[in-house]
Amino acid sequence: MSTARSLLDVIPPESRARLLDKASREVPLVLGARLFEEGRRADRFWVIRSGQVEVDLHVPGRRAAVVETLGRDELLGWSWLFPPHVWHLGARVIQAGQAVEFDAAAVRSLCEADAALGRAVYRFVAETVAERLYGTRTRLLQLYGPRAEAPET
Repeated sequence: MSTARSLLDVIPPESRARLLDKASREVPLVLGARLFEEGRRADRFWVIRSGQVEVDLHVPGRRAAVVETLGRDELLGWSWLFPPHVWHLGARVIQAGQAVEFDAAAVRSLCEADAALGRAVYRFVAETVAERLYGTRTRLLQLYGPRAEAPET
């Protein structure tokens, strides 16, 4: 599992400065705002500075199922990195705050031009996806896995 606190922590300082200057901006996280929708084009991503965001899954005929809640220093969004660059989930702000928003195309271009930046970004995103898949697996096992039999008395 990743030991880095934030994507920005793993990027070499000179690459980080270029990334922040050319591909990012500070944005407010407005309570109740939908940041992205499942099935739509993934053209940006965020590092949350403060506040909380629920990541959810569309369930036909029902309310969206919350998959995870993300907060300070966490990466929001990874679909932007892998073709076809379409969101696999949705996201809604549940606690107002601030985030650094990144332009996905600009980040991909910078990663192509700067091998150290590219390695750091791809590795961090891959580790984040692996951690979240493991967490989802654990939650699913808790919900649907075999239950221990109560001892007979």
